[in-house]
Amino acid sequence: MAVTELLLKLIVLLAPMYVANSTAMLFGGKYRLDFGKKFFDGRPVFGPGKTFSGAFAGIILGSAATIIVYYFLTEHALSISQNYMFFGFLVSIGSIAGDTVASFFKRRSNISPGTPVLFLDQLDFVIGGLIFGSLIFVPTFYETIIIAVATLIIHKLSNFIAFKAKLKKVPW
Repeated sequence: MAVTELLLKLIVLLAPMYVANSTAMLFGGKYRLDFGKKFFDGRPVFGPGKTFSGAFAGIILGSAATIIVYYFLTEHALSISQNYMFFGFLVSIGSIAGDTVASFFKRRSNISPGTPVLFLDQLDFVIGGLIFGSLIFVPTFYETIIIAVATLIIHKLSNFIAFKAKLKKVPW
């Protein structure tokens, strides 16, 4: 597969997940997914950063990204699935779910919200997206490795930019 073809395939696979994950942070609100409740261990279930408005915005805008990608890269989108729109919806939900599950485990490990955890914070949303998306498309082993490495780099860079733009309080 040529480098250009691989990059286009990565865009088609990752755009809905990346948009869902980043917009969830931007559109977070005050109504928490865990309703402010504590788990059996006395710690918050997910924490204050997981909100209904953020989750819904992430899913809706991740799905909207799917439409845009499909419009501009129809041939590549169809190489993923004839039902690429549904795929994009699934990976958008999966990326929000993956990030939320990671938050759950961070709270169980007594890790404060905002504290970085190497690999978990960078890959949680992609793992969730790939799991949900696997109902329609499963990337190859090598594609999965490239997705992980690219995500680690892009995540670090985009968080630094968001920090400099004062969209995030910390650069991770």
